[in-house]
Amino acid sequence: MRVFFIGVCGTAMGNAAVMLKKLGHDVAGSDAGVYPPMSDVLFAAGIDLFEGFEADPMFDWKPDRVVVGNAVSRGNPQVERLLSAREIPFLSLPQLIGEDLIGSRPSLVVAGTHGKTTTTTLAAYALEQVGACPGYLVGGVPLDLASGNELGGDGSPFVIEGDEYDSAFFDKRSKFIHYRPHILVLNNLEFDHGDIFRDLADVSRSFSHLLRIVPSDGYVLFNGDDPNLLALPRASWTTLFSVGEGKNNDLRIADFEEDKDGSRFRLLWHGDEIQVVEWAMPGLFNARNLAMAFFSTVLAQSENLDPEDPFSAASLPDFSACQGVKRRQEILVEKDSRVILSDFGHHPTAIEGTLQALRARWPDHRIVACFEPRSNTAVTNVFQDRFADALSCADVVLLGAVHRAEKIPVDKRINTGVMIRRIGDAGREGHAFAQNEELADHLESKLDDRRTLVIFFSNGSFDGVMDRFAEFSRTDR
Repeated sequence: MRVFFIGVCGTAMGNAAVMLKKLGHDVAGSDAGVYPPMSDVLFAAGIDLFEGFEADPMFDWKPDRVVVGNAVSRGNPQVERLLSAREIPFLSLPQLIGEDLIGSRPSLVVAGTHGKTTTTTLAAYALEQVGACPGYLVGGVPLDLASGNELGGDGSPFVIEGDEYDSAFFDKRSKFIHYRPHILVLNNLEFDHGDIFRDLADVSRSFSHLLRIVPSDGYVLFNGDDPNLLALPRASWTTLFSVGEGKNNDLRIADFEEDKDGSRFRLLWHGDEIQVVEWAMPGLFNARNLAMAFFSTVLAQSENLDPEDPFSAASLPDFSACQGVKRRQEILVEKDSRVILSDFGHHPTAIEGTLQALRARWPDHRIVACFEPRSNTAVTNVFQDRFADALSCADVVLLGAVHRAEKIPVDKRINTGVMIRRIGDAGREGHAFAQNEELADHLESKLDDRRTLVIFFSNGSFDGVMDRFAEFSRTDR
């Protein structure tokens, strides 16, 4: 079969295209700016790439069907020709993943507002450790796996992050509905994606739809400390387990502590110790990601599970050497006087948790938090005060330019000046910049010999500021 991807250079689109190629299909794709690193991955896989969205090259390639990316909308020349010609069937990427990559295999779907990519990576890593030969599709760059995509063995589990965002301009269902989970992980639930959801109730409705398609012989692991998840309708048709710090959880994270050497905690099943974990990844939020991956790996191994003692017959993975995912608290530079990190954080809860973990990990460092409002929700004022309060966990806050600010009405746009005033009221130093380059200039001119940790929060490139400052710090004496 010949399959054409419109918008192929996105991480998920590119990884799915590579997996189809591995299955023996002819694959091609187009994008506005065929750029590395994904272009290099696609070229290496033997995938034909077309620069831009002209319709003739796609039709001349004669695809049997077309996959339309989530970022593609009406007005795209290839889409308009596709709709007018009515000659070639088309579908969304999540539908393709569900039908062609997952199929009848047992799927392990990781959903939630935060931690999806890290938990998916940890679960795939753990399943590889116990010899389960999983397939997986990761929406990031995993540091503990050979790549972000793998077919795995026939009939083996398929691990994928279940995003609640919509599937395509013509399919407004959440992506995770297409993945038909056998094991469903619910990390947390908060309001996000204000461009497609009205409020928390709207997001919760989509999660309740996902619960409805877990089969009776499947499993749901949910964060038992999250009130929004506890408020969802109870899925009485399947087996549910709770994971968290609270004493009422089935699998409990106990005695969590963190310092400059890493973090440590115990995993308890109804009070009995299952494993002691010591690892380098920061924060209680990552401990919970690990606990979810740990438990889901046990469930994926067991055909005839004893729900009273699910760990009795399972191989238990070891996470002590895990590094996680690129751009998640990733250390770019670590010197005696300066540490620089990059983080994908674009929600206030994730930013606050990360800063608290960094404070425990580097207690003698001044923390400078640089934030680029970039996601579809972060550029609006929905979380304006919450962002300011979360960033106030740092000692100094530097706010970058609002991404594509001209596209956001002034009355709905995040106001970085107002945020800086709120940060000042909290007793922290703060500065807002109209251009990200100005933020870089400020960093390079103001930092001194004091021990300082600088973290960049952005779900984009920060206009190259992260790489520029990392290089400056490597060579700075």
